[in-house]
Amino acid sequence: MGEMSLMEHLEELRVRIIKTLCAFVVLLIVSFVFVQDIYQWLVKDLDGKLAVLGPSEIVWIYMMIAFVFALAFTLPVAAYQVFRFVSPGLKKEEYKVLITFIPFFFLLFVSGLGFGYFVLFPMVLAFLTGLSNDQFSLMFTAEHYFRFMLNLCLPFGFLFEMPLVVLFLTRLGVLNPLRLAKARKLSYFALIVISVLITPPDFISDILVIVPLLLLYELSVTISRVVYKKRLGNESIASPHT
Repeated sequence: MGEMSLMEHLEELRVRIIKTLCAFVVLLIVSFVFVQDIYQWLVKDLDGKLAVLGPSEIVWIYMMIAFVFALAFTLPVAAYQVFRFVSPGLKKEEYKVLITFIPFFFLLFVSGLGFGYFVLFPMVLAFLTGLSNDQFSLMFTAEHYFRFMLNLCLPFGFLFEMPLVVLFLTRLGVLNPLRLAKARKLSYFALIVISVLITPPDFISDILVIVPLLLLYELSVTISRVVYKKRLGNESIASPHT
């Protein structure tokens, strides 16, 4: 097959974007069908019911919950479409390896959400409600409760993709462990800023969030180093001896 023209590339990109959007819409509908069960699971540990300020707020909350679940399950589809789009520029061995990464996009995203929901969210919520010290009557509205939950949990879904993204970019030659090592100080600073911004102002909470993020970065560097060495080895074998 000859090389594709620019218009053919754009057409293929359009088709793959449409397929991803169609998958998201279908998963959004499915998530909305089961959204009440999901809602009951998310609020099972709360004392009492969450308040709403109007009937339209109920629909907005259900849509927000369904959106997150549809987004999580759409990630493997989106990753597959991306890999199919770039596959003509990859070797057969690279394509076989990269295609196996697709399930891990979903697993890492869900792991990040799980860390945010089961570890970070209860910790931050307990800290903030503890500030009332019985001087305030606490009443949570459903909108503010779930918006607060998503603001804490959703970023970790994407941050937990870091090792896999680094591995992918290293395989393509975009990144290498030397660049990541040089950017370590700046990356540490950025991750610490993110941690401080999304956690309450106490040292323990900051440490509980900063440590996993820094470990994720170091894991990414290690993965990049292993993949880079293997890539160099394969290139040296493939190149003719002089």
